[in-house]
Amino acid sequence: MAADEPPEVPSPRDAPMPAGPGDAAPDARAAWWIYRGTGRPLPQGRFAAALPPPPPWRAFDGGPPLPPPPGDERDLVRRLGPVSARPRPADPAEVDAVNAAVFLRRPLLVTGEPGVGKSTLAYRITRELGLGRVLRWPIGSRSTLRDGLYEYDAIGRAQDAATGRGALARQAGELSEAPVEGDPDSAALTDAGVGHYLRLGPLGTALLPHELPRVLLIDELDKSDIDLPNDLLDVLEEGEYGITELFRVSAREPVVKVHTADPDGTADIVRGRVRCRAFPIVVITSNGEREFPPAFLRRCLQFSMREPDETRLADIVAAHFAERSDERTRRLVRSFLEHRSSHRGLAADQLLNAVYLATSGARDPDTGWERLLDLIWQRLEVAPE
Repeated sequence: MAADEPPEVPSPRDAPMPAGPGDAAPDARAAWWIYRGTGRPLPQGRFAAALPPPPPWRAFDGGPPLPPPPGDERDLVRRLGPVSARPRPADPAEVDAVNAAVFLRRPLLVTGEPGVGKSTLAYRITRELGLGRVLRWPIGSRSTLRDGLYEYDAIGRAQDAATGRGALARQAGELSEAPVEGDPDSAALTDAGVGHYLRLGPLGTALLPHELPRVLLIDELDKSDIDLPNDLLDVLEEGEYGITELFRVSAREPVVKVHTADPDGTADIVRGRVRCRAFPIVVITSNGEREFPPAFLRRCLQFSMREPDETRLADIVAAHFAERSDERTRRLVRSFLEHRSSHRGLAADQLLNAVYLATSGARDPDTGWERLLDLIWQRLEVAPE
């Protein structure tokens, strides 16, 4: 090999993952893909068997491991449609980006126009890889890192402590007010159930020690306060965080059970610290409304999602209206593309709205259709010439 030629990078696995039913036709890239972008779930256990070890600098050792998380097929069907017998055509650029993020254990920052399907990507990943329900953290202008990690209901705890103290006093035949500061009996009453008043947020739950990564969607980060991207750096880099309220009671209660962001979910926290075992698959979306700090961008892989073309739009329609995909819906797709070429801001869900009204039988198909399209295909922004 010539001195100026880069060394050949070996495959992260000894052999390429065999193609499964419904997989896209393999090419030079597909040999290393785990996520294939087809929308078809992998056979059970296939992701765990195919996932290579993390890079040494992204290996974490949290534990003990938790049971597999719950699924939410109803939510997946609502967002993606039912699993189709026909595999979804894969976008090689998207699939490369997702697999690189999975292999490197790095967040994936997905940018693009509103409505192109950035958030939907997280749900496709979890359906295909079988990783349970998506943990979604919607970002607003007042969102803070603490919101994503955990919530502590200090007021509810103080109220319950006061009520409990009063009940104990009445049982003893005494008249007592709220707990007395410094009273050891009051402190014991207040601290005994601290975990009951703690609930981990989506980010905090994603960093629990699961054997396989959770899928975390941090949605519309560009809506956040200017400090939030920098605040995320340490947590995403170290894969761990502490819970101050549990540090205070760790000597008396080294293990505390808390609520999680999963329905009816709980987890045991040891000495107030959470550390991941498998770094989560983090999908961060942005509409491109602001710039992010270089330090944040350096820790992410970036993927710009394009507007879906005619083939992709037809596939989206077929996923939700498989029994109604006829010439009428194909005409709607073409008409939608014509509108989008002259007016920015049209999203795929607006096309789905039109297809539903056109095929559900809820209206007379021969009257007022153009006027109705003007209503549901709102021209949000005129495209630049």
